[in-house]
Amino acid sequence: MAERKLSETERSLVATAQSVLPGGGFGNVSHDVILARGCAGRVWDVSGNEYVDYLLGSGPMLVGHAHPEVVDVVQKVAATGSTFFTNNEYGIRLAAEIVEAVACAEKVRFVSTGSEADLYAMRLARAFRKRDKILKFEGGYHGMSDYGLMSLAPKRAGNFPQPIPDSAGIPKSIRDEILVAPFNDLETVASLIREHANELAGIIVEPFQRLIPPAPGFLEGLRKLTHDNGLVLIFDEVVTGFRFAYGGAQAYCGVTPDVCTLGKAIGGGFPLAAIAGRADIMAHFDKAAVAEDQFLTQIGTLSGNPIAAAAGLKTLEILKRPGAYAQIFNTGRTLMEGYREILKRRRVAARVLGAEPMFDVVFADREMKDYRSARGDEVLMRQLNVLMRERGILKSESKHYIALAHTEADVAATLEAFDGSIAALTARAA
Repeated sequence: MAERKLSETERSLVATAQSVLPGGGFGNVSHDVILARGCAGRVWDVSGNEYVDYLLGSGPMLVGHAHPEVVDVVQKVAATGSTFFTNNEYGIRLAAEIVEAVACAEKVRFVSTGSEADLYAMRLARAFRKRDKILKFEGGYHGMSDYGLMSLAPKRAGNFPQPIPDSAGIPKSIRDEILVAPFNDLETVASLIREHANELAGIIVEPFQRLIPPAPGFLEGLRKLTHDNGLVLIFDEVVTGFRFAYGGAQAYCGVTPDVCTLGKAIGGGFPLAAIAGRADIMAHFDKAAVAEDQFLTQIGTLSGNPIAAAAGLKTLEILKRPGAYAQIFNTGRTLMEGYREILKRRRVAARVLGAEPMFDVVFADREMKDYRSARGDEVLMRQLNVLMRERGILKSESKHYIALAHTEADVAATLEAFDGSIAALTARAA
């Protein structure tokens, strides 16, 4: 791919962004690429530079950008109205599809973002259990709420189970409502449950914590511990839902939680997320089904938006077709194996962490089972990302998302760019 060039238009937009946006951006990615369009597995910036895209809008474009079938249904639904604040056909049909596909889903409540879904899932557990504390895992990402931003990415090691806030502006009182354990550590979880059983409402966990896979028996152990102690087990599947399998990571791993959160793929690139779970727990969203003081109020202007729901339905239809997941996994596997071969040949102390639908390189050479052991050299990672971007590969700071739309040509271009980027890194270090 050609060397990236910056047009005057993009330079001007970057300058405007710096003047009107805190930090010059939307708070998402840290670089100054301003994207103009996307198609399948590639995107183009305002200057016309082309990239193989593994950012995928932070994951929702699982079938690729501007998929013609998704575009067609969105245009048709948009022509009939944007939103209504009432039930609509597409939201109802999407909820029915989620119930059919996802093992834990007996009822569904829509929201607009994954952050909302995780916030309401924790609130739902507290309402059901009539207890206040939630146990989460260090390094687990559960959205932007005060509760979610506890020990997501602590820069210093804290003492378990005390949480460390990741943001200014979080009330100190929130720290008393969150317990933190290391991922993949059942012994610590069991100990915390014994100590706080009468205070705990539930446990929230990413089945794959960012890129760290669950150790054999870990999710099964959480299921048994929560069941035996009457706790609500929440799987945060905002990322993994419909990505690892049509039924999500709970189908892929064979462990069914009480409640899960969904997002990204189910909106087809539009703002939509959901809480799904057992009917008796989800009943707290139904004023007619519970006592007045047990009712959980949830209102959202765009919840179940018909355009987003229609895009999500079509996306799920595409993913349900024979061979879709095999293609995603084959693409990811080829890239992961290629990266490992390049790292070995270039004698770089790094590992490829994750699973075929989402993975990345971590600049450390050790077993990685939790947040602390999976932290690598962040400086090298930032340098690699810049080098990859210069060679036409776009990704997040710490993840490759694989799309159904990525092609063999995309993979070949990526491996060539990765080899060149690693070579440049090693040359700098020499």
